[in-house]
Amino acid sequence: QVQLVESGGGLVQAGGSLRLSCAASGRTFSQYAMGWFRQAPGKEREFVAVFNSNGGWINYADSVKGRFTISRDNAKNTLYLQMNSLKPEDTAVYYCAARTDGRIVYTSIDEYDYWGQGTQVTVSS
Repeated sequence: QVQLVESGGGLVQAGGSLRLSCAASGRTFSQYAMGWFRQAPGKEREFVAVFNSNGGWINYADSVKGRFTISRDNAKNTLYLQMNSLKPEDTAVYYCAARTDGRIVYTSIDEYDYWGQGTQVTVSS
């Protein structure tokens, strides 16, 4: 069983930055594919950024390319999402997710085995 706990959300003005963290339990974190997803009110959950276990394959949603950076620290069992140049349309609950088969990157929420509880990000105009 894997537990994921997100933190770092909050209220920020447009153009500002936030860094989200996701702390994972389990001794095999380095073998997981990890990702960030988000869900805005009234919308479906969508992928933001995902990468495979060794970090050699990363995929960003077009809407965040050049502004968001996903990274991981396997020694700390932690996933990060650095978000710069935030826009009001980035407002959503952000979730981290883990897939135990970490070899391949997937952007579909159906491919992930574990989810955190989410952290709210609100960007004011």
